[in-house]
Amino acid sequence: MKPPSAAHPPPSTGLKATLSAGVAAAHPVTAEVGLSVLKDGGTAADAAVAAVLTCCVAETIYTGLGGGGFATYFDASTGEVTCLDFFVSVPGTDGDATAGPMVKVDVFFGGVPQVYEIGGASVAVPGVPAGLGEVHRRWGRLPWADVLAPAIALARTGVILPAPQAHTLVSCAPALAYGEGASCYTPNGKLLEGGDLLFHPGLATALTGLADEGPSIFYTGSIAETMVSAVRAAGGALGPRDLAGYRVRETTVDHATLNGYRVHARHDMSRTVHTIAALPADVSDISPEDRALALAVALRDQGRQKIGDTTNVSVVDADGNACVITTTLGLGSAVWLPGLGVNLNSMLGEGELITSDMTPGARMSSNMCPLVVIDGEERLVVAAGSAGASRIRTALIDTLLGLLVDGLDMAAAIARPRFHVVDDTVHAEPGVSSSQLDALASAGFTINRWSEANHYFGGVTGVGMAGAAGDPRRGGTGLLLVGS
Repeated sequence: MKPPSAAHPPPSTGLKATLSAGVAAAHPVTAEVGLSVLKDGGTAADAAVAAVLTCCVAETIYTGLGGGGFATYFDASTGEVTCLDFFVSVPGTDGDATAGPMVKVDVFFGGVPQVYEIGGASVAVPGVPAGLGEVHRRWGRLPWADVLAPAIALARTGVILPAPQAHTLVSCAPALAYGEGASCYTPNGKLLEGGDLLFHPGLATALTGLADEGPSIFYTGSIAETMVSAVRAAGGALGPRDLAGYRVRETTVDHATLNGYRVHARHDMSRTVHTIAALPADVSDISPEDRALALAVALRDQGRQKIGDTTNVSVVDADGNACVITTTLGLGSAVWLPGLGVNLNSMLGEGELITSDMTPGARMSSNMCPLVVIDGEERLVVAAGSAGASRIRTALIDTLLGLLVDGLDMAAAIARPRFHVVDDTVHAEPGVSSSQLDALASAGFTINRWSEANHYFGGVTGVGMAGAAGDPRRGGTGLLLVGS
């Protein structure tokens, strides 16, 4: 969709006059791969696809080839914003298998136990291979095999686990280190720590097959056959027809105005675009306390509190095109493809994603919201997305307020303390203004002050006129293409 015209707002101090090419991701290696592809002449799509494939090697705590996601692309030459939906679908179209019971696991997050379900019955039809293939087909320039080469090389050696991701692993270990996952995440009986090597035997073989045969290997080829056998042996209903019938979809892109800038994104479960639209039109002029209250009220009605394993890659190329891709495994089903190092998603065990229209073949709903921000001259200002399940909306809106209203640079906007609203409770990181929290308490909100910054509060990655940065809560980083 092409954005409507709008008055160009006064420049904020965090935004530069020109846009630099760059990559932001949740792992330094992921960002480095994306940047290297840009240096080799790749488009934003080439770099984003290469980076997401690297996520499937380096960030398996969050995502993988067995997951699903969304991609938002901004075409600088036309001003068009496109969003591709390659999220997971409900299995069962084959009609020859009934899913058995799932395995309940308790995951502790913020000291509170939350029940998730994993196992074969939790596996939905994955979309990552098809989605990455479609992003590359539409907007890529480099050969497909070249885009996969960095991830294949890393899969052969393994990648060092950053400390923030090791911290996430502690919370998610009941699901990730279950069954076959134990050999990867608890080698020698000890949970991986920051600085340890994360290695998945066989993953290089899966990626090589993807490079040689394309995404079809996961849907009608040899990996598809392996997937169906593994899931059904574990009590799931996934069948050959489910995989062969999977298609990437183009989904509607909407927009809302924030301080004169247009924020473009898909309609997600948490209604990010609607939440931005509900903020006061004079948000830049009201007091911090009034803004905090307005934001808390806007967030409250849709608040949810789940974990979810998600990661995001944001890329801008030298031509001003942007590609933002968010992918997830849920917590991971603990159903691994034998000899291929691929963990399948657990989306059917994610309670907040279960809706009334869960018929076989239906596309599941998601909180993921890769977005772009455009100014009144139809120039790209921000390309960003976030991890964090129901906290994605909170993390993105707070970051955009920092960039577009408060004039912060990208790193400062992403790193500053956040609060998240669940019903009438405000969860606040250390450093959130006491006067703002007092105003929220006076308005009837219960305040839960966390003792440290935490991956619970999301994982934003962003590139734009304010620079490039990843979220320190998840070990993220941003790199700019020198000379762009």
